Parts: sequence; C-alpha cells; structure tokens
Amino acid sequence: MAAAPRISSLLSRSFFSSSLLSIGRNSPRRGGIFRYSTGGAACEEPINPPVNVNYTRLLINGHFVDAASGRTFETLDPRTGNVITSVAEGDAEDIDRAVSAARKAFDEGPWPRMSPYERSKILLRFADLIEKHNDEIAALESWDNGKPYEQAAKQEVPMVTRLMRYYGGWADKIHGLTVPADGLHQVQTLHEPIGVVGQIIPWNFPLLMFAWKAGPALACGNTIVLKTAEQTPLSALFVSNLLHEAGLPPGVLNVVSGFGPAAGATLASHMDVDKLAFTGSTETGKTVLQLAARSNLKPATLELGGKSPFIVCEDADVDKAVELAHFALFFNQGQCCSSGSRTFVHESIYDEFVKKAKARALKRTVGDPFKAGIEQGPQIDSDQFEKILGYIRAGVENGATLEAGGERFGDKGFFIKPTVFSNVEDDMVIAQEEIFGPVQSILKFKDIDEVIRRANATNYGLAAGVFTQNIDTANTLTRALRVGTVWVNCFDVFDAGIPFGGYKMSGHGREKGIYCLRNYLQVKAVVTPLKNPAWL
Repeated sequence: MAAAPRISSLLSRSFFSSSLLSIGRNSPRRGGIFRYSTGGAACEEPINPPVNVNYTRLLINGHFVDAASGRTFETLDPRTGNVITSVAEGDAEDIDRAVSAARKAFDEGPWPRMSPYERSKILLRFADLIEKHNDEIAALESWDNGKPYEQAAKQEVPMVTRLMRYYGGWADKIHGLTVPADGLHQVQTLHEPIGVVGQIIPWNFPLLMFAWKAGPALACGNTIVLKTAEQTPLSALFVSNLLHEAGLPPGVLNVVSGFGPAAGATLASHMDVDKLAFTGSTETGKTVLQLAARSNLKPATLELGGKSPFIVCEDADVDKAVELAHFALFFNQGQCCSSGSRTFVHESIYDEFVKKAKARALKRTVGDPFKAGIEQGPQIDSDQFEKILGYIRAGVENGATLEAGGERFGDKGFFIKPTVFSNVEDDMVIAQEEIFGPVQSILKFKDIDEVIRRANATNYGLAAGVFTQNIDTANTLTRALRVGTVWVNCFDVFDAGIPFGGYKMSGHGREKGIYCLRNYLQVKAVVTPLKNPAWL
C-alpha cells in the first residue's frame, strides 16, 4: 500500500452519537453529505472529532519523550488544512537513541528469550486492547488522514485486530527442520530472530501498515525502531501505548516521528540495524535500498508503487463491473498503491461502461469523513492535492476525454471531485504514472492477447483485477499477468493470511501471511556427528 511518489517522505521530513450515524446516504444533501455535482458546493463546518490527542512524543525505551532537539512539527487536518496538534520531531540523534534501546532490548532483554507462548499472549492481549479502543483509534486515523470514519472503524481497525491475532497465533509455531544428511551427521535448522528491525511506514494506511510491519517482526522475537510518516503520526503513537499496556518490555518497540533526511535516512543507513522494511513510493524505495546496501548491507523488504490494471472482459455483467471498478480506483480517495488505476474495458461494452462509470462517479458522496454515508474524504495534504490536479490537467492536455470531475470539491481542505477519463491511450501520462488520487482512466482493448501485453507494459507489478464469467479466461489472465496479486471478480481483499507484494519495481518481499515471517528470521544450520546411529 505504497505512499504517493514523494521522495520527501524519506528524504525531507460505536463511538459516535446516533444522530451522526442516522443521516441517510440517498439524500442529495443532508447534514453535510454531498452528492458530487459540477456545482462544487462548500462543505459545512467540520465535525469536532470525539477523541483526545494524548500521545505526541517519541516512544523510546518504553517511555514517551521529547525529541533531543526539543523541536516539534504540526500535523494537519486534511478537511481544513488546520493544525490538529504538534508532534515531537525526531532526528538522527533520536534514531540513535531508539536503535540503542532496541539493541539493548534484543541483546540483553527478555523479549527474544521469552518463550514464544509468552510472546503470543502479549500480542493477543494487544489485539484485545485494539478491539476495546476500536472507535477511538478509528477517529484518530480519520482525523489525521482524512479517510471516512466508517471505513476506519468498520474495516481497517478490525483488520488490525485480526492481523495481530494472526501473528500472535504464529509466535509459538515458528520452528526449524530436521534435515537428512548423506553421512553420519545430525542436521537441524534453527529459525532465529534477525535482531533490530528498522521500519518506515506511509501515510495512506498508517495504522494498517504499523500492524503489517510490527506484527510479524514481534512474533519472530525481534526488536523494532519504527518511523511514522510525518503526515500521520498519531495512530501509531496511540496503539504503541496499548502494546506496552499489554506487557511489551521496554525497548522492544520504539516509535520516532519525524522527516526523511534526519530520521528516515539515518534509520535506513544505521550500522546497528539488522533489517529494514519500507512501504512508500518506488523512487524513495530506490534510495532506501541504496542506503541499506551502502551501510551494513542489511536486507530490505520494499512494498512500493503500482499502476494496476483492472480488466473487464466482454462477457462481464457491466453494472457489476462498473461498481467493482469504481471501488478498485476510488477506495481510500484513490490513495492506494494497489488501486485499479488502468481500467481496461473490452471494445464491445466500452461505451456502455464509460456512460455508467461516469454516472457512478457523479453519485459518489464526498464530504466530511466523520459524516455517516460519506464515501470520499479529502486527500492527505496540499502537496498531494496539487499533484493530482496536475495529473488531471495532463490528461486533458494529452487528449483524453474528461467525463466527470477534474477540479476541487468545496472551497476549503483538500477535496477533489471523483474524476473519470475515457479514450485514454497507453502513452498518456495518466496511464503510465501513479496518480494516487481519485482519477479513473478507462482504456479500450480488443482481445485477451492484446490486453495481456498492454497490462504488463509497465515498470510496476503490484496487483491486477480481472472481471469475467469465463473460468478459462480468468485462468489465462491470472497466469499471464506479472503482478503479485490478481483479484478475480473482487478487489482489495486483504485477509491477514494473504501475502501481498509486487513484481518488478513494485518491490521486494511479501507482507502478511506465512511468507512475511521469512523477512524477520535468520536460518541457521547446525550439524553434529553421529556415533553408531541405530538409523539414518
């Protein structure tokens, strides 16, 4: 779930009242919910989120502390651009402090020496606490990020709970093998924690990415230094406190908020960090990999950008395909690395699909993410907002047909109208680069061989969607598409056990599932001689 292509992310810096949840989504405008229209009405005054911000300092060695420099930075409300709060601004000195704490916790502390069952119990208690505080966490996530509260509360925070239980279950099931040898030797493999892990997470799914990174690393017995995205530090700091409440020893998890050149680059190049995991843009991922290699050649897991094809075949039910393609692109304000951002539609149904896709975009509810029924909130910040509008202008200039949207929504905050382009060609900028916003590009194709060739003609290889009623067509496409995940007649299914990661420049390694455990383990072979064995 990579963040937008901003190298600066590394190298720069039922909780609601029933009245809020009773607003119907079928009304054109009711209580601040707006059907997107070309009129561009302004939003009402934003709802005051029913949550307090209690954690704004760095977490180092089990304590919340100020940055060594004493500096802070502001985190903003994307609905308005106003300041939510000020957060400690960690830099190289703070990363050093955090790594030292993590190293001591690994080399001398109880965590890697604790029985796997005891580690499991702590992770399961943590999951229970997340579940208990579900609505409070969701409110923080929505406030800091701009995503709909209902999405955070009903989907994302429960996914975090499920994932922590998944890896809590794995903690006491990690083991090596006994290996037969040709000679008189006993051979076994040990699966050992890799040590101090550096983790850098993005702003589009801050809490989920915290869980995807911390869950498997902790289950394997590692210690962590985690850098949050400067745009969205609040939820990770909140749940880190819950993890210590669950019984995590000091120094096992350290969280540093800050910017790239001072905090991110220091973590990536630190000589006492044994492994690095990064989610973000491909360009930043290249820099992270270089820093990891030039320092101590630490292994790096990279989950990077995408330009995923969503292929609608000629036998598709058009209405269902339109709805799924709409979800595949516009989910999370389009700020999703796996977003189905190249919608390929067979020529026989193309015109009908475009007409209905436009109508669906015009019906999309845009507004305050704390209002019930809202489908789309604001983009993360002014940089991303302007970047998306720049891509929209490029689409028009390149000759694509603007069917819907194409401009800001309202008169404050970072809202953009759901945008649909038709007559998009492969060589257009909007068909080649990761937009990371609510912009659907619809392309036409003639046959399966053609769409396979065009879908694969990209530097990315994160995911793809296939919509067809023909099992043979589905099987052909799933094997031919050079991507890490293919969703057939569904999209963005992120079960805890399903591995996620990319081919090509979409990254290295896998998140989630059993495959993710490999990222955080060393395999050691132990060979001893056998004297007069009864059997071999």
